[in-house]
Amino acid sequence: MNETPGNWYAIHTRSHFEQKVFDGISGKSVEVFLPKIQVMSRRKDRRKKIMIPLLPGYVFVRFEMDPEVYWEIIKTVGVVRMIGFMGKPVSAKDEEINALMILNGTDRTVHNQSFMKAGDRVMIMEGPLKGLVGFYLRHKGQSEKVVVSVELLQRSLAVEIEDWALEKIKS
Repeated sequence: MNETPGNWYAIHTRSHFEQKVFDGISGKSVEVFLPKIQVMSRRKDRRKKIMIPLLPGYVFVRFEMDPEVYWEIIKTVGVVRMIGFMGKPVSAKDEEINALMILNGTDRTVHNQSFMKAGDRVMIMEGPLKGLVGFYLRHKGQSEKVVVSVELLQRSLAVEIEDWALEKIKS
């Protein structure tokens, strides 16, 4: 990436429009950044590693705040708004963008999922227990396994399961 003068700003995009916004802004005189990570896909027939946006719904741009350039960015297909406060765009800290750049494109699998804490209701999304709803108990040591309590037949079963196989249920 070339060093463009100016500050970094976050752009909120329409759902699943991150790449379209990235491509649309790339043709303009603005530095654009779409951090991606590698995750395991959840396909019915197979599992494979795919690249997805690290922060779904966001793309970052670096430019000197100029009204003409601002409107060029805002007019890009898929852009909802520039993140700001009281109608004025607020720039991101360089350290935050640098941290995202370090994670960008990593071949290390990163699980970008809802933060789960003890007591959260979760659904098992993979394996023989798929579809069961339980309560998140704890992370098991240093592994990717978690312990989920499943209430079945008035009994509570503690099940060890991979954390990527769970999905938090919104209350």
